[in-house]
Amino acid sequence: MSHPSFTTNPEGFLEDSSSWNKDFALLTAQDEQIKMSDIHWEVVNYLREYYQEHQKSPAIRELVKALKIKFGPEVGNSLYLQSLFPESPAVQAAKIAGLPKPKKCI
Repeated sequence: MSHPSFTTNPEGFLEDSSSWNKDFALLTAQDEQIKMSDIHWEVVNYLREYYQEHQKSPAIRELVKALKIKFGPEVGNSLYLQSLFPESPAVQAAKIAGLPKPKKCI
């Protein structure tokens, strides 16, 4: 779904990640039927940091590995991430974070 104040591609990913803000994240999460909790925000904010450092959105394996290093094995766990972002953790988290779709994700 597109939001009038944000330019997104047909899949709903933000065209310019620097125009991201919390409003975009909340609107996108709502579109994705995700109720943002503190841990959702931790993952989204971490993804934004990751993108700044690596200039890419990580696919699921890379995301799990990075989150495990940052937050420990409870968060860096694909089943846990699936509970937070049920459709596709790497894709939904990147979309909410205003980042490009991870390359190796459907």
